[in-house]
Amino acid sequence: MKKTSKIDSLTIDEFSATPKYQQLVNAILNAIKQGVLKKGDAMPSINELSFQYEMSRVTIEKGYNILRKMGILEAFHGKGYFIANTDVSQDIKIFLMFNKLSAHKKIIYDSFVETLGDKAAIDFYIYNNDYALFKKLLKQQKTDYTHYVIIPHFIEKSDAYRLLIEAIPKDKLVLVGKKIKDISGDYAAVYENFEQDIYNALTEALEPLSKYHTLKLIFPVNSYFSKEIVKGFENFCYNYAFNFKIVNNLDEEKVSEGEVYINLMEEDLVKILDKIISLNLTVGKQVGLISYNETPLKNYIMNGLTTISTDFKTMGITAANLVLNNSKTHIENPFKLILRGSL
Repeated sequence: MKKTSKIDSLTIDEFSATPKYQQLVNAILNAIKQGVLKKGDAMPSINELSFQYEMSRVTIEKGYNILRKMGILEAFHGKGYFIANTDVSQDIKIFLMFNKLSAHKKIIYDSFVETLGDKAAIDFYIYNNDYALFKKLLKQQKTDYTHYVIIPHFIEKSDAYRLLIEAIPKDKLVLVGKKIKDISGDYAAVYENFEQDIYNALTEALEPLSKYHTLKLIFPVNSYFSKEIVKGFENFCYNYAFNFKIVNNLDEEKVSEGEVYINLMEEDLVKILDKIISLNLTVGKQVGLISYNETPLKNYIMNGLTTISTDFKTMGITAANLVLNNSKTHIENPFKLILRGSL
């Protein structure tokens, strides 16, 4: 076994949202593929890597343990870690980009990563709904990725975003959450049918909704949410004879008994709850509340918030399977109503 440390061959991207232990795994596997690391090569100790990259020993140990389970690394008492196997089966390398971090985006990420297992290397980035950052992250990539998996939620410059996505080879593209109009070619997508989803969910909730006279959809002007949600909401209200209103600025909105509020943004959920509590109105009796996007916490707020939501876990699983199968299919993600005490 050769005692040549390859510490200088590893790189960690400080701008990546990929956990550092996973970056370490990916970097070592990539070094093996490139022939930088060979069978029998000695690896840096956990202490060496911790000092070099200013990472915790726990992070390094987690990465090394993953590689040991894969059979890539072997540890010898008193001698350290060595490359035991260079037969790397990870032919899939994914550029994964989300528009932001949130509780439900984490569900997508976790199910995506879990479904792929050790079959793929993932570089994970967040563009924070910022066009300049989105462009920079795409343009700076020098790695030969097999797949670009992107959640395309944009507040502005949608045409500019579209042109950047259009430039990605379609056989490598997987869109998650929504499809983009006018993207050419055959590409993969798992998407929400925003207009039909909210219509169907409200129809399913028709009985508890019937004790209220007015439905209000909180839809901020500067929002990345699809305007198809507004269309589906309005169609439901017309067809079932509800008074309704689209609320663009919740700060200026008066809350009254007999109304149901549907919030999309998490920050608006806090605002509407503050208003309801300040008026001593009872949620689920005097005022109704429906929250978009299910998260575990909503089961415990106000004795349970009614939610209408896509199935985020299924979305992540489906996206991973599109990658694994090299599929170019467009798949509509399941959407569901979870009825709780707030309605």
